Amino acid sequence: MSDQIVRVLAKDAPVKASAISARALVERARQIHKTLPVATAALGRALMGCSMVGNQLKEEKGSVTLRIKGGGPLGTVTAVSDCAGNVRGYVQNGLVELPLKAPGKLDVGTAVGCDGTLTLIKDLGLKEPYVGSIGLLSGEIADDLTAYFAESEQIPSACALGVLVDTDQSVLCAGGYLIQLLPGADDEVITKVEQGVARVGAVTNHLKEGVTALALVREVLRDFDLEVLEESPVEYRCYCDRDRVTRALISMGRAELESLIAEQGGAELTCQFCDRVYRYTRQELEDLLARI
Repeated sequence: MSDQIVRVLAKDAPVKASAISARALVERARQIHKTLPVATAALGRALMGCSMVGNQLKEEKGSVTLRIKGGGPLGTVTAVSDCAGNVRGYVQNGLVELPLKAPGKLDVGTAVGCDGTLTLIKDLGLKEPYVGSIGLLSGEIADDLTAYFAESEQIPSACALGVLVDTDQSVLCAGGYLIQLLPGADDEVITKVEQGVARVGAVTNHLKEGVTALALVREVLRDFDLEVLEESPVEYRCYCDRDRVTRALISMGRAELESLIAEQGGAELTCQFCDRVYRYTRQELEDLLARI
């Protein structure tokens, strides 16, 4: 079954939610970046959280960037989503190994760290993007996204994200949900959401049994009458191409290009999101120089 993202709205309460199943997406990221399990889990959580936020955008060319700098051994974790929820990302140091926090439980919080910030950048096609940032709560990413929406956007939320890594280091399952309360939500609504979150517990326990994104969010919000707004496929998608890389080279300016030609006689650039390599000969760089 392909990865999916679903958005729902409660008909009988001011509650909206998204849920995602993303095993193939996270596994693709692992293969590209050759991450070890704790980095796979951290990057996977960031990718899925960013995907659900991006999928909420109404602007066709909008994008969301999630950047987590926690001071832990993983370094910076970055994810970028388009308006459909297709997402790409990377982790600064994907070869981190740490002891398990508990049997079968990867220590993502220690790997990410909590001495730093979570920053969310929404590019809505305006002159300036919206940028919000908070201090990290736990480094577990889902908790930090929950805190971000409460502090930075004043939206009470509940977020759960999970990545289960198999014994061969591949991704066995991955998914999560993001529930948000709309204006007018009273204590009864809040209690029902909290009870649903507690009842479901760790999302990977359900995902490994083959539960879909829609079934997951229906279970969490089973006390509400839900309307499905959208179900759509999502994937790990990088938008790099040679034209973009060429424009980046030109933007370096004449002095930098001249230095590149003199010192290296060519250029080899690697996309940080998909590891695709773009090679330029001396002649191609000289042609670019002539265009500046």
